[in-house]
Amino acid sequence: MPINITMPALSPTMEEGNLSKWLVKEGDKVKSGDVIAEIETDKATMEVEAVDEGTVAKLVVPAGTEGVKVNALIAILAADGEDVAAAAAGGGSAAPAKAEAAPAKTEAAPAVSAPITDKTPAPSTPAPVAKSGERVFASPLARRLAKEAGVELSAVSGSGPHGRVVKSDVEKAVAGGGAKAAPAASTAAAPAAAAPVLAKGASEEAVLKLFEPGSYELVPHDGMRKTIAKRLVESKQTIPHFYVTVDCELDALLALRAQLNDAAPRKEGAPAYKLSVNDMIIKAMAMALMEVPDANVSWTETNMVKHKHADVGVAVSIPGGLITPIIRHAELKTLSAISNEMKDLGKRAKDRKLKPEEYQGGTTSVSNMGMMGVKQFAAVINPPHATILAVGAGEQRVVVRQGEMKIANVMSVTLSTDHRCVDGALGAELLGAFKRYIENPMGMLV
Repeated sequence: MPINITMPALSPTMEEGNLSKWLVKEGDKVKSGDVIAEIETDKATMEVEAVDEGTVAKLVVPAGTEGVKVNALIAILAADGEDVAAAAAGGGSAAPAKAEAAPAKTEAAPAVSAPITDKTPAPSTPAPVAKSGERVFASPLARRLAKEAGVELSAVSGSGPHGRVVKSDVEKAVAGGGAKAAPAASTAAAPAAAAPVLAKGASEEAVLKLFEPGSYELVPHDGMRKTIAKRLVESKQTIPHFYVTVDCELDALLALRAQLNDAAPRKEGAPAYKLSVNDMIIKAMAMALMEVPDANVSWTETNMVKHKHADVGVAVSIPGGLITPIIRHAELKTLSAISNEMKDLGKRAKDRKLKPEEYQGGTTSVSNMGMMGVKQFAAVINPPHATILAVGAGEQRVVVRQGEMKIANVMSVTLSTDHRCVDGALGAELLGAFKRYIENPMGMLV
């Protein structure tokens, strides 16, 4: 009996993924544990192993396909002794992916998905309407090409089944120079009218009407960008953010960092570690959470989740977005261990090689934009965290000590808290503890 291979759920939150590469071809024999494909999720590229033994009868989803739903059929395996051709023809009863309720209005452009061909079923969105009031039936690819070329579909003769407009029909219309859509009417009042539309989240069509044709290009959202957008909207809509800011003097920390780096043992000619200010910020945040345990929490509708350890996520910028690998039990680790672990996680994050357990969860986050010259900012909380620390640049500023002006290296940090579980006073207490560790860094070594 044919064996169906479906798109695996590589993380608890994964809904779809991109099938980046097949590592097998039709006719290849595979056994359990063989790596057969590479799947790109919103955060990482991961290898998929075969569960069963057999011969690859059919690769249903081509390499490079984007937006493949979890549990969708991607390949068919012929069991040992089974006819490969018969298996390829007889497979295909994969468990369907969990359906999502369609929104009441679907004005936005469809998400990037599998390559569109003229055989692709028409989407559920309304088809273009001809001038006579009749619907124009066209393949998704034909619609896209017509839109890009400015072709009016209602003026194109369809050669597909039941008069359906297909790719070749649009190409002929473009080559003939006809069937161009009428130019958009002047919209002198567009800015005033657009404001309420954009305030509610405009469709792509509504946005593009505000710009001159040909003055822009459309860049499809990748999986990471769509996930970031979704999570940030959810965070701002559900979490009441509260912000607390303090200035921390860095001179003692910078001196200790230099001393520790100078004392680093050599390993194969190179230092065993090289501490950064960010490594010490991670440690200070972890120690502060242990000192103020009521702030080391996550909110749920029924309980307050109080964490026993400080698992600190660190925002790492990568092409197309960011990811937050996590330093687990950071309060128990030495500065050198945190430094070396962070370097490894940061490198694999940029290569999109992190495992889900290395970036999911955590009890807080640190986002450091100081190296970019940013003085101060407020970060968005990443659920299930209740806090995130936004770190600005260390710079020389004038400070007053015992009535006299002095020059000191100062860093501004802003703590964003989930006010449902970490209110203002508790957030201030946590930030006060963090400030003490930064300004008295020897406390992190004992």
